[in-house]
Amino acid sequence: MSPTRDLLMRFYEAAVAAAHPATCLPPELPPPPPDGRLIVLAAGKAAGASVEAVEAHYLDRLGLPAARLAGVAVTRHGHGRPGRVIEVVEAGHPVPDAAGLAGAEKTLQLADSAGPDDLVLVLVSGGASANWIAPAEGITLAAKQAVTRALLRCGANIGEINTVRKHLSRLKGGRLAARAHPARVVTLSISDVPGDDPSVIGSGPTVPDPSTLADARAIVARYGLEIPDEIRQALENPANESPKPGNPAFADLDYRIVARPQAAFEQVEAKIRASGLDCLLLGDRLEGEARTVAAQHAAIAKEFAAQGRRAVILSGGELTVTLRGKGRGGPNQEYVLALAAALDGMPGVAAIAADTDGIDGGGGKADDPAGAYVDETTVARARALGLDPAAFLADNDSTGFFERLGDLLRPGPTCTNINDFRAILVER
Repeated sequence: MSPTRDLLMRFYEAAVAAAHPATCLPPELPPPPPDGRLIVLAAGKAAGASVEAVEAHYLDRLGLPAARLAGVAVTRHGHGRPGRVIEVVEAGHPVPDAAGLAGAEKTLQLADSAGPDDLVLVLVSGGASANWIAPAEGITLAAKQAVTRALLRCGANIGEINTVRKHLSRLKGGRLAARAHPARVVTLSISDVPGDDPSVIGSGPTVPDPSTLADARAIVARYGLEIPDEIRQALENPANESPKPGNPAFADLDYRIVARPQAAFEQVEAKIRASGLDCLLLGDRLEGEARTVAAQHAAIAKEFAAQGRRAVILSGGELTVTLRGKGRGGPNQEYVLALAAALDGMPGVAAIAADTDGIDGGGGKADDPAGAYVDETTVARARALGLDPAAFLADNDSTGFFERLGDLLRPGPTCTNINDFRAILVER
């Protein structure tokens, strides 16, 4: 690994470490209930690591009897950790599968069993929307999979995607809190969405939902989505409206965000400056089409180079890709490919973009790449192999491009998620 690539990877790893459950969860865990059970319901890419942190805290540090602890955690395939008391289920993401369906049913059963003396501890992280798949009445798993694929392909942002999801579920959009009522519910979340909106993180299973069925229908119409008839009928059914503010289930709402992208990026910024480099933090909430944002960032890098600045251009958020080709990839890989094309071998500039969960798009496998790396040699090496960056970009085949060059990043599942990480190093 080149020194430049190693440096950029160390910045990425610092962001991941700042949001790992082992770091951010223990200080926020509530005391166990005096008499009842502690019921842990977790979902998302950090769910497995959260179970480890929870069991270590309550069983080992506090000596809570195992008989008073119950729970189930649903996480992405490859992100699981062995639980001693709490069951850990690995399930599909971003497209839900039968394992997620079974895990969500166990989650709802435990929520339904909660009594007034119990404490329901809900742990939400990025990926929970896909992992907790509990279709509303009359909706099949196949139909939920179809609408998920359509939403992912159309270029909708995460808020829009989750608005539709919340109105097709028996768990999302505040419904989990309603199922657990009258037990006390405490939610701790690791945010992976721009703006840290609790109603968007994991599709807000324990908070009031400000969005409506009409909003969901408007999103389907805006993107011209072809959806199964049962989905269309469900979005017309008033029974699928989500719980709103004022619902008794939210009377004693305790919701805390234990890790935010902004805090992680501020730690990385400090690390960059400590290494002797300047840093431009563009924010942790960037959204938009990956290739469009890449062109904007390439222009900033060129300006820095012209000024002779040694700096890192840092950004987070969640970019999107409107699929028009038939290739493989994800928004981080597409961003880096578009960045390489825009820089066209510009000396002294290198960059990485990677999803902090360790997996960027792909087929949902644990060994899918997290992102990719580029430097001033990328375009020349590609052309020497007969590869045209523009052609690969047109086919949305960023994985195929960087696979041939050996520049894919494969850290494996990180067991957390604060979304995209992008860093451009300008050394001239």
